[in-house]
Amino acid sequence: MRLCLACDEAFDSGTWRCPRCAHEPAHADGFLAFAPELARANSGFDATQFAEYARLESSNFWFRARNRLILWALRRHFPGGKNFLEVGCGTGFVLSGIARAHPALAVTGSEVATEGLAFAARRAPGATLIQMDARRIPFRAEFHAAGAFDVIEHIEDDRAVLKALHSVLVPGGGLLLTVPQHPFLWSEYDARAHHVRRYRAAELRTKAEEAGFEILKMTSFVTLLLPLMFASRFTQRAPRADYDPLAELKISRPLNWMLEKTLDFERGLIRAGLPLPAGGSLLLVARRP
Repeated sequence: MRLCLACDEAFDSGTWRCPRCAHEPAHADGFLAFAPELARANSGFDATQFAEYARLESSNFWFRARNRLILWALRRHFPGGKNFLEVGCGTGFVLSGIARAHPALAVTGSEVATEGLAFAARRAPGATLIQMDARRIPFRAEFHAAGAFDVIEHIEDDRAVLKALHSVLVPGGGLLLTVPQHPFLWSEYDARAHHVRRYRAAELRTKAEEAGFEILKMTSFVTLLLPLMFASRFTQRAPRADYDPLAELKISRPLNWMLEKTLDFERGLIRAGLPLPAGGSLLLVARRP
């Protein structure tokens, strides 16, 4: 079902024209826009970095390993879904990976900044792409699975995002989330990345359950690299004018290879059911009852 954000009418139609109030969403930079006022005035992410992320993601150990973990969780927990929504798809790196791994899956990606959608359109040409505010998603009981990958930490009202994600899923539909973990790792990196918070596991679990989700699995990852991550972030406590927030992505090929293999080993532990109680990130898998 589609949802009119002007009058909250839910309707089943081939167009976005609301049968109750005749409202139709606008367009911004060629994309259907449900929050056009935020398309270029978003404080949750530095849109000027999309080009750099698009250049670095496909070869960086963290993005590659996280993609494999997401794909495993989707196959393991929600194998029969027909459609998938990614909220905050950025440059489309995860979305394109899901589309390649599941060619029969109808994929939709959303992003508040249209700059990101331009890159996503090239990476995932078969995806439906829309501009929207993650707190107000224009669907009701529409998707078999949805995901938000390192997104909700950018949003002050993360509870509203979780409730919106719950409402877009069909009963039995699944949610995949990744977020940064451990407030003690807060550093200049988080400030420059426009993070609002780093999560404690109990906090994320509570907020997901309050939104109506049943938790199926929750695990840390980037566990074996946590000492290295702590050492790196500890040196970033004080603000620096010359700080490069993308420096962690610009590492040598041998180091990148070694770190990727470490996270691949970690994924094997997760697949085997070994609980990882601490790590730089959290993966949450949940279901709408």
